[in-house]
Amino acid sequence: MLSGLMNFLRACFRPRSDQYSHTSLDTGGRQDGLLWYKDTGQHVNGEFSMAVVQANNLLEDQSQLESGCLSLNELGPYGTFVGVYDGHGGPETSRFINEHLFQHLKRFISEQQTMSVDVIRKAYQATEEGFLSLVTKQWPVKPQIAAVGSCCLVGVICGGTLYVANLGDSRAVLGRAVKATGEVLAIQLSAEHNVCIESVRQELQSLHPDDSQIVVLKHNVWRVKGLIQVSRSIGDVYLKKAEFNREPLYSKFRLREPLKRPILSADPSISVHQLQPHDQFVILASDGLWEHLSNQEAVDIVQNHPRSVSSCLKVKYS
Repeated sequence: MLSGLMNFLRACFRPRSDQYSHTSLDTGGRQDGLLWYKDTGQHVNGEFSMAVVQANNLLEDQSQLESGCLSLNELGPYGTFVGVYDGHGGPETSRFINEHLFQHLKRFISEQQTMSVDVIRKAYQATEEGFLSLVTKQWPVKPQIAAVGSCCLVGVICGGTLYVANLGDSRAVLGRAVKATGEVLAIQLSAEHNVCIESVRQELQSLHPDDSQIVVLKHNVWRVKGLIQVSRSIGDVYLKKAEFNREPLYSKFRLREPLKRPILSADPSISVHQLQPHDQFVILASDGLWEHLSNQEAVDIVQNHPRSVSSCLKVKYS
């Protein structure tokens, strides 16, 4: 497994000459067994690469790179957008995010004429509302779409500032050089929403004090209502809207008691980081990578394959 991870990370740092253009995981790239990777060349703020190891027969995940003008007009601002969308229950939510989140971001930037935390939050909200509308339309013929969702990690570099927004358990890690020692330290930039973390369980328990089963230890894994590990996501509307937690949804997803209020949230955790000369690179990845490597181990691997790069790394292991 460690050898596979090393090959995956090396694939993200191979030399390449092709110029940047928009891409997602279902277009272009090279295949090496379960490893898929694409060298995407230059973007506005440096260089970029992407890779994925597929764990399921049906790829439920998407990744997205956008670089250039971040508004609907050509007046700017300019920057780079990175999205890592780790789907579960099916591919519909991650694909929907891939098609709509960045467009919402551009719309709100155009309206406010600047990049901000508020712009990101509104883009997430609009994407969630759009997917809810899709579920509402498809419910009569495809009710199981109510149990499809996705984690959503986004990084935006604009004007020397790195914005990181997250729903779920993907992670963004910065590699920062220490001049005195020559080391590159791992700095985690994102907050995670997985109920294996005690503070996340406590947050849910405080929001639902009347529900002793809001988090359940099932097969030695903490899960929300015994069903799902993440407490925030796009989609998963069966745990947000009572009208979608009933037949004909599969019984394994239906709660025993009526859903009185949303259990999961689509409100992202957002951090803002002013980039400095000693900030070397950024790793964005789904939980499949972090289940096998610590933040520092991942940063060390990238540092041992040196080049000036802002990096998006994504992996999903079974």
